[in-house]
Amino acid sequence: MEAELLTLASVAGTALVNVLASETWERGRDAVVGLWRRVQPGRTADVESDLAEDRELLRTATGRQQDGSRQGSEGTISDTDVDPLREAAVDAWRARFVRLLARHPELAPELRRMVDEELTVPTRSPDHQPSVVFNASPSGNARVYQSARDQHITER
Repeated sequence: MEAELLTLASVAGTALVNVLASETWERGRDAVVGLWRRVQPGRTADVESDLAEDRELLRTATGRQQDGSRQGSEGTISDTDVDPLREAAVDAWRARFVRLLARHPELAPELRRMVDEELTVPTRSPDHQPSVVFNASPSGNARVYQSARDQHITER
């Protein structure tokens, strides 16, 4: 198998697990289940079940970590409690994507698109305003007034 396909499988496995732990997991689940439905329809139920199980394990571990109901040996909760679960899920999905691409290398462009569009966790909240970049090149006695929101100027 080509190194490029192995890398793609690894990226897809990591991206999928990241999406499973996010609030936008349905989009990722639907994309992956749809891919398997087209290529290996007999395995769709297994894939869907495994996605739901991995999501629940990650959410449960993260929830316990956040609410303090599970504490480590020193009375503190650590990211290391969640890391083994996350790593195991990434490894399992990476292996699944490797097997899929080994049987169907023609799916590589579609899997790349899926990673870019459907297995990406949003990094900002829906109410977040896009950042604004201002550029100005004043010369001579010019004045430049720039604002990303309200601006009131009173010149005297």
